[in-house]
Amino acid sequence: MAARYTLIVGTKEWSSWSLRPYLALRAARAVFLEVVVQLRQQPLTGDAIKRFSKAGRVPVLQIEEDGREVTVWDSLAICETLAERHPDAKLWPDDPLVRAEARSYAAEMHSGFPDVRDQLSMDFVRRHPLPELREATQAQIARITEAWSSALERFGAQGGFLFGRFSIADCMYAPVASRFVTYGVAVPAPVKAYMDRVMALPAMREWGDAAQIEVDQGQA
Repeated sequence: MAARYTLIVGTKEWSSWSLRPYLALRAARAVFLEVVVQLRQQPLTGDAIKRFSKAGRVPVLQIEEDGREVTVWDSLAICETLAERHPDAKLWPDDPLVRAEARSYAAEMHSGFPDVRDQLSMDFVRRHPLPELREATQAQIARITEAWSSALERFGAQGGFLFGRFSIADCMYAPVASRFVTYGVAVPAPVKAYMDRVMALPAMREWGDAAQIEVDQGQA
């Protein structure tokens, strides 16, 4: 029996962490059910999420296979699980050394850039003026654009993404690309072209369509 996936995500206009495994699932061409938990409705949101994971955060991936069920939480853990379960999707670079660097990119995003998260929160389809940025936020934006530029210069010609073909590194940074678009962050031309490619992905467009419905219906 084929595995049955259910991805539990938060409000798409806001949930950057949920977007990441959604993109990985789409890249793996995996069939999955989706459950959306409305965020910013405390305490109802927390109670709703805990129905799926005691960690109390989205995203959550439920896997049913061969009579067994497992719950995987945390964006990067879900992406790693999908890479392992769908090797044909090649969600990491083939070369071990390049793969190690791509994992470092993903992990840096996973654990870093708190000021970018704070000052440039994700509003996927809305557009906002750029706020007055703290020095820490400016430094983190500079680090992100430098990292993107470095990867694109060395590997981008092989597919247009950070490490050539689309990978988990791109999944992890896709919400940042959307934030930079939302707030009109100025970036170098090669980085802008990369952001355009990310935003044009069919899965990103699907996510944006759903986010627009949330906004139109007053859910976000």
